[in-house]
Amino acid sequence: MMHHSHQPQMDDIPKLLNIMTEKRGQQSAGAVKHIYVLCDVGHKQNRVPMVCSGRYNVLDPLAECLNDPHNNDTRRLACLALNNLSIPKECKTVMALGPSSTAIIGGLCKAIASCWDEAYLCCICLMNLSFLEDGITRMLQYSPAPEGYSLPIHPLDNPKSLVRIIEGVFNDTLAVVPKVPNNGNSYSSIFGNMFKRTVTKPKPTSVTKKGELLRWACGLVKNLAKSEENAAVLTKTRIPERVVDNIKTSATPPSQWTTNSLEDFSLFIVLNLAQWQVARPSLIEAGSIDVLKRITVEEGIQGLKASLSCSLLGVQPSGFPQDGLAMAIKSISELIANIGEEKGKEGQYAHGVFKMNMAREAYDNLIDSADDREELAIAVPLLNFVH
Repeated sequence: MMHHSHQPQMDDIPKLLNIMTEKRGQQSAGAVKHIYVLCDVGHKQNRVPMVCSGRYNVLDPLAECLNDPHNNDTRRLACLALNNLSIPKECKTVMALGPSSTAIIGGLCKAIASCWDEAYLCCICLMNLSFLEDGITRMLQYSPAPEGYSLPIHPLDNPKSLVRIIEGVFNDTLAVVPKVPNNGNSYSSIFGNMFKRTVTKPKPTSVTKKGELLRWACGLVKNLAKSEENAAVLTKTRIPERVVDNIKTSATPPSQWTTNSLEDFSLFIVLNLAQWQVARPSLIEAGSIDVLKRITVEEGIQGLKASLSCSLLGVQPSGFPQDGLAMAIKSISELIANIGEEKGKEGQYAHGVFKMNMAREAYDNLIDSADDREELAIAVPLLNFVH
């Protein structure tokens, strides 16, 4: 084993990977720590070569370490290393779509389902990868077949799929799924007792870790909801209902929601789902409209998100609260102008967060059904921008 005072170098990687795969316990943890140091905040320049140069296979051994049953240092350090490696865009492509993608996504899902203390870090890693929009539909399709079963299983029919595990985070029912005896390969014999599993409460973890797990699961779903295929899957789970509850039960006023808070992510999920026709009924059924209407009168990004969502969900201008309509049209028309000029809004949103077609659809819904365009034009001089 390398001496601990020795600063690891890129050339040490093959040796380190060897130790990680061959040894157990502290030796393995020590090697993972060196891999982590090589891609930490002080060595950002190593991240792309470690993943993309083709010289090393760091991803599979790290994915394997995520579920080391013997050593939580190994698990935590592997998770932190994968988090760092998942930041550069080039690495996201290799990690989410390359040959190691199934091992990585599978390892992260398994760690979340096992309720390890590191589960929230695994959610952050999946969220990092989900910023690659080309990879999100494939990510939500992750659905491992039990051993000896060769046919693909629809994610909604598989308790071990990414979507069902993340739904378990929302429902707080993550359970240990029993091993399935391989006695015949019929669909029902393989899955029969998986669905009859008793729901056991997760191992007690501290409340904050559980809160962090849910918060970052929301960050992940916010990104996954950006494809229509994914929206069609998510809408068949209890996630839309849970997300609306997150907003409804928040004790914090929307003007004080911080970026990346549970509420901020949850409202983004509603908005990203609301742009797809297929997801609208489940949001309406979850009682989202009343919750959203109250937020439309807020200044700032939360008011804007609520107004966009209301309009996409078919709320008529007359259905907006007093002041809400004028504020909605003003903020949405300003958004359209900003997207057109490829800029964000200081302190509220960066360029690229909102898509033009979604903003236009929301705007057109409000204007087309507004009774009196004159009245609107007086209320909102900004309208001239758009027409």
